[in-house]
Amino acid sequence: MTKVVLGIGCDRNVSLQTLQEAVAQALSSATLDADAVIALATIDKKSDETALLQLAEQHQWPMHFYNAQQLSQVAVPNPSATVLKYMGTPAVAEAAAILAANTTQRDLLVEKFKYRGGDDKNATVSIVRYRNAKR
Repeated sequence: MTKVVLGIGCDRNVSLQTLQEAVAQALSSATLDADAVIALATIDKKSDETALLQLAEQHQWPMHFYNAQQLSQVAVPNPSATVLKYMGTPAVAEAAAILAANTTQRDLLVEKFKYRGGDDKNATVSIVRYRNAKR
């Protein structure tokens, strides 16, 4: 069975419902379900984001946090000037997932799934195949 790490980026004060829907749709787009997920990853600036912590707790997924410098060192297919402006790194979801999975962008299954929830907040989900050893 394929095991994956989810990288998540989101607006401040995003709702749990928005994150749940973004994750569900991203997983569905890769024909995966929540059982495939082994961890979540994001930027350390989101370590106090309530809905993100609730999502991890709900599924008992470990959380990995990376600082902007660590994330900015990761090659990603979809860097963003907006993310760079506000977070200090050109990518959060893709880069965090790649770091947590200990791999490269070659293992990206879903690059940058964007979702705007009913709360009018944005969430971005990237899905990276987890491999036990770095290639």
